[in-house]
Amino acid sequence: MKRSELAFTLALVPLDYLALLAAGIAAFYARFLPAFTSVRPVIFDMTLARYVSVVVPIAFVWIAVFAIAGLYATHPRRIASELSRVLLACSAAMAAVFAILFFSRVLFESRFIAVAAWAFAVVFVSMGRVAIRMLQRAMLSYGIGTRRVVVIGDGKTSAALLSFFERFPRFGLQVVGHAKKFDEATGKKILAMHGEKEIDEIILANPEASRDEALDLLSFTDTHQMGFRYSADLFAAAVGRTIVHTFAGIPVIEVEKTPLDGWGAIYKRVFDIVGSSVLIVLSSPIMLVVSIALFIEQPGRVLFSRDVEGKKTHRIGQAGKPFHYFKFRSMVKDAHKFRFDPEFIKQHGNLRDGSPLFKLKDDPRVTPVGKVIRKFHLDELPEFFLVFLGRMSLVGPRPHLLEEVAAYKPHHRKVLTIKPGITGPAQISGRADLDFEEEVRLDTYYIEHWSPWQDLVILLKTPLVAIKGKTF
Repeated sequence: MKRSELAFTLALVPLDYLALLAAGIAAFYARFLPAFTSVRPVIFDMTLARYVSVVVPIAFVWIAVFAIAGLYATHPRRIASELSRVLLACSAAMAAVFAILFFSRVLFESRFIAVAAWAFAVVFVSMGRVAIRMLQRAMLSYGIGTRRVVVIGDGKTSAALLSFFERFPRFGLQVVGHAKKFDEATGKKILAMHGEKEIDEIILANPEASRDEALDLLSFTDTHQMGFRYSADLFAAAVGRTIVHTFAGIPVIEVEKTPLDGWGAIYKRVFDIVGSSVLIVLSSPIMLVVSIALFIEQPGRVLFSRDVEGKKTHRIGQAGKPFHYFKFRSMVKDAHKFRFDPEFIKQHGNLRDGSPLFKLKDDPRVTPVGKVIRKFHLDELPEFFLVFLGRMSLVGPRPHLLEEVAAYKPHHRKVLTIKPGITGPAQISGRADLDFEEEVRLDTYYIEHWSPWQDLVILLKTPLVAIKGKTF
């Protein structure tokens, strides 16, 4: 581990302690604010000095709970995951304090201060961690504390990693070398760099690497005290989370398809109902304006909900089941028939050629009003009703056409595990720049590692992407 990484981890302990003391003191003074004393006068007799003498040792209890909750892990997490752990750890710490007071038969004189201290602790500790993370990322952007890596592999995986590390230096991985495979010549070059202290670890970015090559590289890094990472093979990537059972003394691994089973599915459905209801109300004026503009431009239906034969348009939903799909019309009448016109495709080209999808760069079928509402994704606002009805979700893989899904390869069908969404990880990651395989990979990761925080982050990022005018 880099000394800078260890230093930042150690700095969290005193920073959290100071944040907890500040939260306790802020809660004490908040109790005497006129806004609260006018509702409920202060009836306890407790000085600040006496109060602080209690807060100082209690803060150490909180720090101990934080450590048990893994808030001082040396490996960085996503900020959303870390902040959710802060909330849970603060709640657990407060429960531990109440338990100690209960069993010691000590009656705290103000429930308001206790609740306020918990709220301030969540805010102050979170602010401290965000500040530390921003400082760390700023230093990494300038090359301070970066881990110098050599990437080994020749294919899409290594190319994607090389591009990612170059575009996002804040993740702290600086590529100092790249080799197609690990052999004797590559080993000598790496040892020469290691002797000059120019390399910290090696990344094997070849999921199809042979077992012998991977073991040789692992042994090499062990012998010369270098870090080692590797990209997962296809099976490991496909199975997602696992649960180990033991039967007759034999470990049997159960593959958990997605956390969106059981209570996860219940939570997501409730979230979708509440969220879509609010969004329908908020977006109603915009939908009214868009409807009027579309009708003036081209009288008739303002929704794209019927095909050229007048039948209901469908998309493929959860478990491969079709559902009636609609959104604001943004193309000329009977635009869908041009999708199957060889001359039209030859003239304008298909950006997704070679994949199940169809996309034109400057689609001539889009109307002037359609271009505007597409630029800011206003054509998708009616999808909020589909979410409310339970056909779609706010967050998930995008719904595709029947003919597109028919052309899926077996591993593509993983995205049909859950309901399709209005937005998703592919959309906020710049879907226009992703090929179909990368899009499936992002959606698959979302399905296998879903969390409420992840949904919230994606929803918050989506308007920013829409405002910037990036294509979904």
